[in-house]
Amino acid sequence: MDLIARVQHHFLESIKVKQTAADELAPAIAAAAELMVQTLIADGKILACGNGGSAADAQHFAAEMVGRFERERPGLPAIALTTDTSALTAIANDYDFDLVFSKQVHALGRPGDILIAISTSGNSANVIAAIHAAHERQMRIIALTGKGGGQIADLLTGDDVHICAPTPRTARTQEVHITAIHAMCDAVDFMLLGGDQ
Repeated sequence: MDLIARVQHHFLESIKVKQTAADELAPAIAAAAELMVQTLIADGKILACGNGGSAADAQHFAAEMVGRFERERPGLPAIALTTDTSALTAIANDYDFDLVFSKQVHALGRPGDILIAISTSGNSANVIAAIHAAHERQMRIIALTGKGGGQIADLLTGDDVHICAPTPRTARTQEVHITAIHAMCDAVDFMLLGGDQ
């Protein structure tokens, strides 16, 4: 396979995975957006966490909520738990890296809030700890995973939403996650603002 064909293969594989995801995940993504709107209308907030590329996705989501997605609207309360370097390093140093998100969830989360838990493998220890903390705080979970959902799939309750990318590849999972995040942001705006834009 030459280099150009290799590049084209990434696009073609991504398209195939996203087509499958569109069919399989649309109901869960819509349910997640409805859950977010219910929370926001009730004056709740959304916390988001993940590691590596998933940390970037958590930050991307929070930016779309606090700033805007594609339409002008007031900012919506969302916090990426991946951005406070002082809190992250203090918790990791004084306690354990597995607690960097759960300590923040205990401090910031309130009953009725949402935790968006992002883990391509579904097995990230610090994301799992954050889910336990969120459940203790009577928060609901929107989990974005891949590879069958891993351990996270077993932690979710009937009040939670699971968006599991239908692929074993991390890169393709991340591509599904960012598309799902954009679809959720659009659905939230649609429900809050109306219209067909």
